[in-house]
Amino acid sequence: MRVLRTPDARFDGLTDFPYRPNYLGVDDTSGGALRLHYLDEGPAATNTILCMHGEPTWSYLYRHMIPVFVKAGHRVVAPDLVGFGRSDKPVERSDYTYQHHVDWMADALEQLDLQDITLVCQDWGGLIGLRLLAAMPHRFARLVVANTALPTGDQPMGRAFESWRSYSQETQEFRAGRIVSGGTVSKLSEAEITAYDAPFPDASYQAGAREFPMLVPDRPDDPASEPNRAAWQVLRRLQLPVLTAFGAEDKVMAGGEIAFQREMPGAAGQPHVILERAGHFLQEDVGPELAAIINQFIAAN
Repeated sequence: MRVLRTPDARFDGLTDFPYRPNYLGVDDTSGGALRLHYLDEGPAATNTILCMHGEPTWSYLYRHMIPVFVKAGHRVVAPDLVGFGRSDKPVERSDYTYQHHVDWMADALEQLDLQDITLVCQDWGGLIGLRLLAAMPHRFARLVVANTALPTGDQPMGRAFESWRSYSQETQEFRAGRIVSGGTVSKLSEAEITAYDAPFPDASYQAGAREFPMLVPDRPDDPASEPNRAAWQVLRRLQLPVLTAFGAEDKVMAGGEIAFQREMPGAAGQPHVILERAGHFLQEDVGPELAAIINQFIAAN
């Protein structure tokens, strides 16, 4: 597996991002290892909030939420998925599969030996994180579902998703910062746009970001459809508390909260929220507000 590693200098002086990098090696599934980056903030001897990002972001997405979590006494672990942020970036798009992403993150969780996890997952952070929850439920105590889904390909993904996927494959320049800004209500500053572009010095680093939209199961016989159906069978039996927090202006995931509220027993009676003035990347639009809601959810459960 041929791999690129974004030069550290690309991450120097990022706005509102004082966090120290941490690394571990995960099995690349082909006899080698990949370097995976993660943030680890707050006291170690406490419950852990695992913050999972999606496409085409990285742990920078949670920079405004981490201080709110830490102030409440929580440990926060925010990994960069393989292909994103400071994590290694396999060059071939064929190196990226849904199952590989799940396996890479499962290896990381086992190495870190995280327990009593509150999973906060958005976008592909949910598609991967929910599979982790189903595979190792003993590690998790709570779930916060934010602008994400666990699709099986048995229902259409919707016109907004189809438009995004077409754009992701057809655009000549894949500008992560502009994409993230376009998925917010508040819009990003130029410095923030630069931070989201930082992991990708040129197009050769973007194989993972380009491939992600193609890995979403959109037909019943997709390779990930049956594993996701199996995960849903586990999720429907779990009793852990579940909170949904969706952005009112997210066109791609509109209504996605209903499946979790209906199918997961632990969602009953929880104070689910639709956040006004929040788009798909609600961590950018209402990050501190969302973090405060999650702190309240943890305290009550």
